[in-house]
Amino acid sequence: MNKSYHSLIEQNYRFPQNSFEYKSSELYFNKIPLKRLINKYGTPFRLTYLPQIGLQINNARKWFNKAFAKYNYKGDYEYCYCTKCNHYQHIISETLKHKVNLETSSSFDIDLIISLYNNNKIPLDRTIIHNGFKTDEYLQKIIELHKIGFTNTIVILDSIQELNRLEHWANNYSKKIKIGLRMAIDEESKSAFNSSRLGIRKNKMLFFFNKKIKNNKKVELKMLHFFIDSGIKDHLYYWSEFQKALDLYVEISKCSNSLDSFNIGGGFPIQNHLKFDYNYESIIDKIVSSIKDTCLKEKVSEPNIYTEFGKYTVGESSAIIFQVLEHKQQNENENWYIIDNSLLNTIPDAWYLHEKFILLPINKWNNPYQKVNIGGISCDQSDYYNSEDMNQEILLPCISKEEKEPLFIGFFHTGAYQDAVSGYGGVKHCLVPSPKHVIVDIDSKGNLIDSIYKNEQNKEEVLKTLGY
Repeated sequence: MNKSYHSLIEQNYRFPQNSFEYKSSELYFNKIPLKRLINKYGTPFRLTYLPQIGLQINNARKWFNKAFAKYNYKGDYEYCYCTKCNHYQHIISETLKHKVNLETSSSFDIDLIISLYNNNKIPLDRTIIHNGFKTDEYLQKIIELHKIGFTNTIVILDSIQELNRLEHWANNYSKKIKIGLRMAIDEESKSAFNSSRLGIRKNKMLFFFNKKIKNNKKVELKMLHFFIDSGIKDHLYYWSEFQKALDLYVEISKCSNSLDSFNIGGGFPIQNHLKFDYNYESIIDKIVSSIKDTCLKEKVSEPNIYTEFGKYTVGESSAIIFQVLEHKQQNENENWYIIDNSLLNTIPDAWYLHEKFILLPINKWNNPYQKVNIGGISCDQSDYYNSEDMNQEILLPCISKEEKEPLFIGFFHTGAYQDAVSGYGGVKHCLVPSPKHVIVDIDSKGNLIDSIYKNEQNKEEVLKTLGY
């Protein structure tokens, strides 16, 4: 039996697949020759492939449009990108090329949008949804955004008290502010909480609307919002909370002349292993048909459907590439591959949320394989990764001292949250620097083009941040 790493993958998975293919004992990601980038830039580096973002957006729109046509759905579909998932200018500019709306979560997000507007990246008529806790600074900047001309902004009230603060900051503003109401969900049984801290309890919502919003001359209700933190999954818990929110939408819409949008938030998963199987089209079909059926039954107009896909939009566009510096065999059963950066710093979700990412070697696919653990170069015992989908094992090509070329490995689909959570460019654990960042795009002729966005942190940058 052939015991090469290549044969292992072919025997256990459908391969090549999606973004991954194998040529001449090397891995290609979205047709990018990763070994060429390694030779050009060295490791470690973070890779962002911009065209993948548009592909994700267009796929979601295609599936929703297909379901709309199937059920003769009368509302519109609006795709929103939540900026907190990845704030980089090149990321958000890429999403805006596909005419998406944006979702914000803090006051600095408003500064970001103003910067995009000043650089002709976003038009005034684009819808902006404001989520998160509304500090006074956040609300003040939302009103400033209105005064610039962004009148299609929707402030999602996360609590009853936020309406009073919004009215205070909008006191001298003559136009109505569009608002939404976020419904607090009941958490899953395994959660430490019974109810989400985000949003307003369902049993308080109708009373709040009738008393504070219905005849309010300063605000106009446009949207009901809900979000399941565990994501959009085809199981009883999700559909139960979905139906609660939909029933609440129907109940309020019968009393409101302005409510016309139903926001189901984010939650589409991304591929995190090679056997990933999620039927996006089927889930969207069920969402659209459920809303259509309920609205027909209750004799209310079908709402516009909003989504706020963040991880789904950008997660699969990125990878982090490392070199294996050393092979350590600590005992008969434990092999360690030590890489040239810290896993705590570069993929923090794997450490504190136990998220899984696709892990593949870049080269040596014809070598035999062995079970290994991946260790970072920090002095922290927690700086490791040792769980994959093959029976909770990591299997990678064997390496020997006789081989001149080192082994390179990649963690793939790391484009969501990792930079923000790790504080890219800031002070890192053990002062291990942030790796360089490479952006790959396609030119007008369809050729791949790559460039450095930011080099690896140097000692001057780190010491300056620390005050030395």
